[in-house]
Amino acid sequence: MKHLHRRQFLRDLGISASALPFLAGLPSLTGAVTSKKKQRLIIMFSPNGTLPNEFWPDQQGADFSFKSILKPLESFKDKMLILHGIANKVRGDGDSHMRGMSCLLTCDELLKGNIMGGGGNPAGWASSISIDQEIKNFLQSRAETKTRFGSLEFGVAVPDRADPWTRMSYAGPNQPIAPIDDPHQMLGKLYGRMKDKESLVSILDDVRNDLKRVSSKLSARDKALLDQHMTLVRGLEQDLAEADKQGKLAHPVPQIDPSIELVNDNTPEISRVQIDLLVNSLANDMARVATLQYMRSVGMAQMRWLGIEEGHHSLSHDPDDKKDSYEKLMKINTWFAGEFAYLAKRLSETPEATGEGSMLDNTLLVWTNELGKGNSHTLDNIPYVMVGGGFGFKMGRSLKFDKAAHNRLWLSIAHAMGHTGLKTFGKAELCEGGDLQLS
Repeated sequence: MKHLHRRQFLRDLGISASALPFLAGLPSLTGAVTSKKKQRLIIMFSPNGTLPNEFWPDQQGADFSFKSILKPLESFKDKMLILHGIANKVRGDGDSHMRGMSCLLTCDELLKGNIMGGGGNPAGWASSISIDQEIKNFLQSRAETKTRFGSLEFGVAVPDRADPWTRMSYAGPNQPIAPIDDPHQMLGKLYGRMKDKESLVSILDDVRNDLKRVSSKLSARDKALLDQHMTLVRGLEQDLAEADKQGKLAHPVPQIDPSIELVNDNTPEISRVQIDLLVNSLANDMARVATLQYMRSVGMAQMRWLGIEEGHHSLSHDPDDKKDSYEKLMKINTWFAGEFAYLAKRLSETPEATGEGSMLDNTLLVWTNELGKGNSHTLDNIPYVMVGGGFGFKMGRSLKFDKAAHNRLWLSIAHAMGHTGLKTFGKAELCEGGDLQLS
């Protein structure tokens, strides 16, 4: 029997190119059978360390209780791994924030450069590929896991600048990848080329007839999934159109001082739009790997929606006994936990196209940071929280390690995704001990 390529099949039905992104992920169009469950990886970053006493559970194993910062994630306890004792042991040039950010996913030293931080020697970009791009390249090399984009890099309130404090994803040495924090731009990348914002509002109108025509070819489950995609994108269009009426809220960033940053007060709404777009893109199988970056290392976000006027980075420097700052940092980190919980919730509400469980069942979410604690700038005890399934890890536990190099964690995740040919990652000597015991 001759097998028909999915996109050719759609074109033969008379479907326009504009409609392809909405339909390409629906298996019932071609009668294709998915032989293996999909695995997806999403890495979320928030800056400036955490408050250890409000973050780490006191207990180890399955019988643990949530501290204040992680309470938004309580409903996902059975699908969660909280990892204490993971350390960024990469040294070399650059300050702790620079190495914390640009070595977070690369696990290797920074290149020589002339960018001077708050301490240590000046440095440049990362010297090797980041783990998200390493896994992306592996998946893209195999026909059964190749997708349209391979990976997607989302941002929220990331300033319009380029330095080691703003980049965590790298295609290779000296090749930083900028996250996209404009939902208009991301929607254009995902769903077609748009000449201007007016065309954004009418994108579904252009493809509606095509979608109706092909609807008869879909299973009931795929019809429901397609309706969900259409409703989501229409909602995003309306939200963005309304935001445009209010005018653009800029967050200008000085060119010299890396510690000052003004963040758009619309950040909470932008965050949810970006998460919805992320889930929608993975539901359509446009990528299997994604990153979601909030602000930047040394970020001075002013989170006025939480009643906080001071910059995040300045607050993170205050001593623990300064009660007012401590409570504000607790609010900030709890807000990030809430956004991580929203991402998990959206995935848990979205069924797999195969009908076997939800997307969260086959997606691993990893929330991390560039520092363990802001006022000490430590690279020990970096916060790592994982939620999801499909990787063979035994979830529902709080685990404690003894300063295990974060190289080993990313190596464990790569191996769980089938990239078993990867023997070391980043600095080889920091991979000693091999995979972490997560299963």
